[in-house]
Amino acid sequence: MTTATAARSGKGHRDENFPVASWLLDRRYRGPVLAFYRFARAADDVADHPTLLPEEKLALLDRLGEALSGKGPADPEAEPLRAALGDYRLAPRHAYDLLDAFRLDVRKLRYASWDDLMDYCRLSAMPVGRFVLDVHKEDRATWQAADPLCAALQVINHLQDCARDYRQLDRVYLPLDVLASHGARPEMLAERQSRPALLGAIRELAGQTSALLRQSASLSRQVRDVRLSLEIAAIQMLAEHLVRRLATRDPLSERVHLGKFGFAALGGCGVARGFAAIIARSFVTGRNLPR
Repeated sequence: MTTATAARSGKGHRDENFPVASWLLDRRYRGPVLAFYRFARAADDVADHPTLLPEEKLALLDRLGEALSGKGPADPEAEPLRAALGDYRLAPRHAYDLLDAFRLDVRKLRYASWDDLMDYCRLSAMPVGRFVLDVHKEDRATWQAADPLCAALQVINHLQDCARDYRQLDRVYLPLDVLASHGARPEMLAERQSRPALLGAIRELAGQTSALLRQSASLSRQVRDVRLSLEIAAIQMLAEHLVRRLATRDPLSERVHLGKFGFAALGGCGVARGFAAIIARSFVTGRNLPR
């Protein structure tokens, strides 16, 4: 296999657990966000490919980076983002951080602690939010609230998919020290139902993720772009609901993902909550609605 395209899983932005460049975003920003997603999806599929050897995966990731920088041959997975970066005069730093995260996925199968996992999220999750904010020309002060939201979304995915990651890739994102403190082991992820020890670890991690969401709760109110603010409010509500599910359900034996109806209903509630906050803020400050 010689290209990232050949390694694609077929998964698209509509298959993700959270909205990606939904209709809420202004049309002029959806293009670059989708180009960033396509690049990230291609790199993720390479890192998670079931038959590629580690050295093959790393070579394909390097080629994606070279194509994005223009130092190597063009690649159809990188070219849309390369063009968008030029059009919007943005640096490729966030995409390069993602490539480093996917290289870690190839080389690293276990995380020692919550801090170790957060270091991974600084490469794998936080650059996504930062890119979206940069495309919208938002103040970089918003990164302070965006980073915990993106980290929380990443950990939610890890908790939802913990059994699949272990069974298919022998990859465990649940910190080993948290597992050990509850008397749990990674091998328990292969079982049909979580033991109490494993459930205790998952619920502790859900609690830490909930704390991240408390840190990000102000983000939608900080963002100037109304459409982006509403999308963030929807994502925040979806994340809060999923964390509550993970605190009470077993991801090994119960459904913790949302169906299409639940996704739409909760997202709509988040949009409504976000719009109400915008109206209230405008009323209190006596200003017109922001753009």
